[in-house]
Amino acid sequence: MLSPELPFRQNEIAIGNAFPLSRGVLSLVIEAPTEEAADSAATRLSKRLSERSDRFRTVFYPEGLAFFRQNGLLYLSIDELESVADRLAEAQPLLSSLNADPTLRGLNDVLALAIDQADAEAAAALAPALGRMAEAVEGMTEGNTRPLSWQSLMSGAAPDSQSKRKFILLQPVRDFGSLEPVSAALAVIAAATQELGLDKDPEIRIRATGGDLMLQEELKTIEDGIGLVGLLSVSFVVILLTLGLRSAKLVAATLITLIVGLICTAAFAVATYKALNLISVAFAVLFIGLSVDFGIHFTLRFREAVTRGLAPRAALATAGDGVGAALALSAVAAALGFLSFLPTAYRGVSELGVISAAGMFIALAANLTLLPALLHLLGARDGDRLSNPSKGPAASPIAALTRHSGKVIAAAAVVFVAAVAALPFARFDDDPLNLRDPKSPSVATLLDLLDDPRAEPYTGEVLVKDIATAAKLAERLKALPEVESATTVRDLVPKDQDDKLAIIEETALVLTPLLSPPASLPTLTEAERRSAFNALRETLARAKGPIAENAARFAKALAQVPETDRALKNLTTVLLGGFPAFRDRLARLLAPEPVALDGIPAPLRDRQLAADGRALVVIKPAEDLRDQDARRRFAAAIKPIVPNASGPPVRFTAVGEAVVGAFQEAAAIGLGLIVVLLFAILRQLRYVLLVLTPLALAMTLTVATTVLLAIPFNLANIIVLPLVLGLGVAFG
Repeated sequence: MLSPELPFRQNEIAIGNAFPLSRGVLSLVIEAPTEEAADSAATRLSKRLSERSDRFRTVFYPEGLAFFRQNGLLYLSIDELESVADRLAEAQPLLSSLNADPTLRGLNDVLALAIDQADAEAAAALAPALGRMAEAVEGMTEGNTRPLSWQSLMSGAAPDSQSKRKFILLQPVRDFGSLEPVSAALAVIAAATQELGLDKDPEIRIRATGGDLMLQEELKTIEDGIGLVGLLSVSFVVILLTLGLRSAKLVAATLITLIVGLICTAAFAVATYKALNLISVAFAVLFIGLSVDFGIHFTLRFREAVTRGLAPRAALATAGDGVGAALALSAVAAALGFLSFLPTAYRGVSELGVISAAGMFIALAANLTLLPALLHLLGARDGDRLSNPSKGPAASPIAALTRHSGKVIAAAAVVFVAAVAALPFARFDDDPLNLRDPKSPSVATLLDLLDDPRAEPYTGEVLVKDIATAAKLAERLKALPEVESATTVRDLVPKDQDDKLAIIEETALVLTPLLSPPASLPTLTEAERRSAFNALRETLARAKGPIAENAARFAKALAQVPETDRALKNLTTVLLGGFPAFRDRLARLLAPEPVALDGIPAPLRDRQLAADGRALVVIKPAEDLRDQDARRRFAAAIKPIVPNASGPPVRFTAVGEAVVGAFQEAAAIGLGLIVVLLFAILRQLRYVLLVLTPLALAMTLTVATTVLLAIPFNLANIIVLPLVLGLGVAFG
């Protein structure tokens, strides 16, 4: 809806062409109670979806890449890596014992060694692990047999929501011949989830979000509700016309004229622009409001002439003579107001203006030709006659107002001044996310992800000629207080690799021999399993010092486990079932290789480095850009350095500026044209002011009402302003 000549639009188009992997992305969000469970689900699901090339052009699970499975530790900071190395060194006895004997017996042996040696430092290091084990057994007694997260246990930190959340990025094959372009892809995802049994696990949640999906859900909401909304709208119009016109034939003629005019205007829109956009589609609202207004004026004048005794044919002529010129002037004035949007940069409103202006002439023609013909054809004659229309129901309030015209004008002046005072507080909300239903699944998912730094939806982007230029530009941008980080493809290469490789090599020297899978795994008989279980409880009971509290909690949880063979097998699975996979993953992480740019996996590198060598700079804001003021500060800060930057914060700000600017520009042009027209026709200043004063009051009050109700203007509701302009001119 914005001109492609705008700098940020050109950058967006260039980025889309340079990085096709960024187009039409659907994000799958997999959440589970543990990191291992989430990773397992994401790995299996991504593999299954990769087999459906008929529905997905690409399937990308970043954390599932073998590259990260091996080199993940290189992406930690030096301090973080040293902390991991220290924890692994402290866990050396535990890892060694369990690798040799991953049973309750092996677990008891290592715990007994730590507790009975009375090594306060070793005991303190073991305390968090005992707490995690206690928590896992407590969950087991409540029916949860999911294995303990050994990754979390070794990290020493409680698992956070981010570690238990994984992302799969999909590029579905979209069907834009349908109102549901990604529905087929969603059906495949649902089927794969069922085939893998992921839907049967109540603790695993799989959700999807993305631009196409949000639009699809939005269209589905409209499709589901449009029937009821349309029925209510038509019903209200029919009721109002029936009460006002008091004749079924007059109502029928007015409605038929309205429908024919609406169809003709829609045909004009399609012939002129081929398609409607999210703003120009509002032409129907504008047309209905003004066309039915024209029809009511003509029909009431016709009925008035009939009730005074004129024959229908003469009444039609009288109505045409009485209101024809006024309707023509109203239509031309309203059309000029709408056409004033034509020169603005906001294409959506510009097209709306052209279509609506054409609609005014179509409405005028229909109400001065088709409506009289229908009234004659339907044989409309008298309806419910009023013996003296001048004393009808409307006469009393009008008479009362004219008796107190001074007070009315004074009151209007006070209201106008108050409304003008409120104008500086009017806001335009430029974030389209706020237009969407927060309860729709894809929007609710996105809103849940806003606090996850991996899903930052408000980053800026700029495309430059090469990597070197990108690196220099990133350094300049990082110096801005509004920018948290500016990253390029070079940031995919870990920093300080020599120091990190040395730390990992030192750790691997000690641990790698302990992490080789044993030639054969020991097995326990039922009696040995029960004996190891009781020995473990006795060992925990002997714990003292810093380990005592968690040991007691662990022992209390074990006391709730029945001493049946099945229960003890389940206990072994819960406590130690995840250890072999953790051991194998740790062994791979302790054998990284130096990483160079050309060693970065293509699915990752190609999202920031184009085939022709152009590079992308991704600018992450320092503030929360859900706040509009922060968004504007961010866009204003980076604009002097990268005037052609794009991305949501730049786009939203530019859209807001374009919309507000378009309406300001259109208001000035439209008002000027209307004043010239009114002077040319009415010839007297007082008549021009009589038309414009109520219009000015109506426009000002409309804006002030948004302040009073704390409802900002947005991309959708701002079309009320041209509607008020058109109706205000027509009424005047």
